Amino acid sequence: MGRGKIVIRRIDNSTSRQVTFSKRRNGLLKKAKELSILCDAEIGVMVFSSTGKLYDFASTSMQSVIEQYKKSKEEHRQPTNPHSEVKFWQTEAAILRQQLQNLQEVHRQMMGEGLSGLATKDLQNLEKQLVMSFHGVRMKKEQLLLDEIEELNRKGNLIYQANVELHKEVNLIHQQKLDLHEKVYGTRDAYGADRNANRTTNLGIHEDPHVSVHLQLCQPQQQNYEPPAPATNKGRFTVALGKMQ
Repeated sequence: MGRGKIVIRRIDNSTSRQVTFSKRRNGLLKKAKELSILCDAEIGVMVFSSTGKLYDFASTSMQSVIEQYKKSKEEHRQPTNPHSEVKFWQTEAAILRQQLQNLQEVHRQMMGEGLSGLATKDLQNLEKQLVMSFHGVRMKKEQLLLDEIEELNRKGNLIYQANVELHKEVNLIHQQKLDLHEKVYGTRDAYGADRNANRTTNLGIHEDPHVSVHLQLCQPQQQNYEPPAPATNKGRFTVALGKMQ
């Protein structure tokens, strides 16, 4: 048995409609290419899907085909007959008004208005379209949220790495501080503890390991020394140190 005759009307099932569109679109573009090769014809085909995606084919370039089409329309138009031109534009305006009316009707139905004249099957198709639209919006929203979470995680990792580096620098500065403290005050071992304690006591320096050491450059102070007193007895010398200013 041969295939039955296909009724040319809008396919209600969205999946079947998309499959049919893909197959027939490819067949149309293939036939256009074959026609341009076999007959040396300049062909341009443009197809827009229901979502607005463009599929096109041009034997040379689409721009040249469009320019040739405009030129041909201008040549075939009869400006000497204003009645025909007015009728043409009236027809075009009527077509555009009808398209606008259809779009407005679809928009009202999508908003839940003007549903009184729809049958049960039409309402089911409208419900499927709304569910698919809602599903697409939700997937888009979830994808945006996932992208934002990924970006925040990336920034958090960068901040964590920067915090680790700063912690290492703080530890290094602290270790340098301890080394400098040890160089200034000397090591406190078992044999030199009393000696360092006496030295710091005599110099008036009290070591505090919790106080930071600040080294600064300053101008040298002039020291006055008193002349040594004359010796009263032979073999005995008295040395007096002058007081520091």
